[in-house]
Amino acid sequence: MANSLRGEVLNLYKNLLFLGREYPQGADYFRSRLKAAFLKNKDVKDPEKIKQLIARGEFVIKELEALYFLRKYRAMKQRYYSDDNQ
Repeated sequence: MANSLRGEVLNLYKNLLFLGREYPQGADYFRSRLKAAFLKNKDVKDPEKIKQLIARGEFVIKELEALYFLRKYRAMKQRYYSDDNQ
């Protein structure tokens, strides 16, 4: 059981690290905050607590994806629609 959760945690870390490359405040800022968050919870042994933390991390992934999609949408909107139409 612990090995499967370990794999999930590592996969979550890799996915967050990948998504952090485009973070608005910079990849280094995101990487340091991500590392601190994972180190803060490194001693958690309860499988239920680990599952809760994984769910929280997956929520953060969804929020980051939404942030990036919104940024791309705004950029496209600025390209194709002028401000005088509003």
